[in-house]
Amino acid sequence: MSSTITVVKPVGVLDATQTDQLRSDIDDALQSGASTVLIDFENVSFMDSSGLGALVGAFKALRAHGGKLCICSINEQIRILFELTSMDRVFDIFQNQEEFKRLAIANTTV
Repeated sequence: MSSTITVVKPVGVLDATQTDQLRSDIDDALQSGASTVLIDFENVSFMDSSGLGALVGAFKALRAHGGKLCICSINEQIRILFELTSMDRVFDIFQNQEEFKRLAIANTTV
């Protein structure tokens, strides 16, 4: 698999009504050959457990294809959700896209 990086930027509230779009965007990234998907939460104001479930599913799908899921720009509510569910230990979380580019890409850890 190539080392292609795709950025997915969900918007608004990431709940049961929006997770299908997120899954579709990630499936499109996989179909286009992405080996790393960076989900940028900059424009997401709230995420519930269904959004978290979609991320876990995406994580598993990417891993099954030899890829990697990374996350950036999470707000305090999403950070707390990750910490309460210990998902902060599963996902590679970056402060923003710039930090992702500087650390993950430069160190080829993706």
